[in-house]
Amino acid sequence: MATTGSSPQSAERNKHLTGRVALVTGGTRGIGAAICRDLAADGAVVAAGFSSNRERAEELRESIESDGGTLSLHQGDIGDWKDCQRVVHEVVKEHGRLDILVNNAGITIDKPIWSLSAEDWDKVLRVNLSGSFYMTKPAIAHMLQRGSGRIIFISSVSGEIGNVGQSNYAASKSGEFGLAKTLAREAALNLRLSGKLEDGIGVTVNTVTPGLIETDMVATIPPYMVAQILEKTPAHRMGQPDEVARVVNFLAQDASSYITGQIWSVNGGIDM
Repeated sequence: MATTGSSPQSAERNKHLTGRVALVTGGTRGIGAAICRDLAADGAVVAAGFSSNRERAEELRESIESDGGTLSLHQGDIGDWKDCQRVVHEVVKEHGRLDILVNNAGITIDKPIWSLSAEDWDKVLRVNLSGSFYMTKPAIAHMLQRGSGRIIFISSVSGEIGNVGQSNYAASKSGEFGLAKTLAREAALNLRLSGKLEDGIGVTVNTVTPGLIETDMVATIPPYMVAQILEKTPAHRMGQPDEVARVVNFLAQDASSYITGQIWSVNGGIDM
């Protein structure tokens, strides 16, 4: 199940992200909610994207604000190009800038490939991979114009090693690796040609690949498959959303400007 506890108290944090604005897609549940809490606790103004369940979204906002953080809510369809443009422009208009984009939103439709329909394939690819492109295109244009920014993709260990019944999901998550690495090269080239690379914090693009994380998405996995995954995981437990959020926070900081085009695994060692 998704964690619902408060983030570490703001008074105990170093506030590395003060003055930064972060947009987290799929930001009101599971890993996304944990990322929003963590970034807000470190001083960022956070915008959480979500597709449904306004009540849950409002609960998250109230919780973060009660801890002294700032969260705005932005509802939209991650699989719709125009809606993604609208959300990015809405965040920039409301907060004046966008420094960090976390492409976290994703769905699963798990079936062996002989049972997978073309519609099942298209929907997962549209949300998980095309949705990341739809959000990133307007966001990175804004960041390159300003000369600084962070793009972080939340992919999956399934994109690295595959998983039975997840051909569509694994393909979408593996596709994010190529997208992120290409964008990392293009961003660095753009800043170098424009003369903005040497003096600023740069625009970096990285990917985080969680393993089996204890969120409500786990409830969709048959228990015998969860047991098999845990048996293959050296840490022999599920990860927690906060453990993914910690890595995202690190990559989002100004001091991480020499890290780009990389894949960061948070998976208990299952890919060793």
